[in-house]
Amino acid sequence: MNDHDHQIRRRGTFVLIGFLLVAGFFLITEHTAHFFGLLPYLILLACPLMHLFMHNGHGGHQHAHDQETGRAPLANLNERAEGEPR
Repeated sequence: MNDHDHQIRRRGTFVLIGFLLVAGFFLITEHTAHFFGLLPYLILLACPLMHLFMHNGHGGHQHAHDQETGRAPLANLNERAEGEPR
C-alpha cells in the first residue's frame, strides 16, 4: 500500500466515526421516552441477574458436611465466633 491508500482509509474511518456519532445522537434523543418507560423493568430484571452472577464467590449453596471436620458449616461458624482458631 502506498501513502494515498492510507489517506483514503483514514478519511473513511473519520467518516464512519462521524456517522456513528450522529446516528447515536439521534437514537438517544428519539428513544429516550422508550428507555425511561422500560427502566423500572430493567431494574427489576437486574435483581435476579445479580443474584445469579454474584453468588459464585462464596462457593455456592453447599448443604453437605464440611470435609475437614465432618461437622455442618454452621457449627464451624459458631466456633469461629467464640474465638477458636480455624
